[in-house]
Amino acid sequence: MAKKRKGKKWIQKAIKKPGALRKALKVKAGATISQAKLRTAAKKGGTLGRRARLAITLGKMRKVRRKR
Repeated sequence: MAKKRKGKKWIQKAIKKPGALRKALKVKAGATISQAKLRTAAKKGGTLGRRARLAITLGKMRKVRRKR
């Protein structure tokens, strides 16, 4: 079961090594990581899978909602 997140700045605490996922996936700096690469990495175990799943979650949070 997932742990409850306490505090407001849980994202800053979750990202210990910025750029580590990009290096592991061998994506150049400045280029976007494709969703296909993220999904395949998320299926793997260990730290790489955990980082990929966090990236997918943070990507969902980034979407801007438009007013109609």
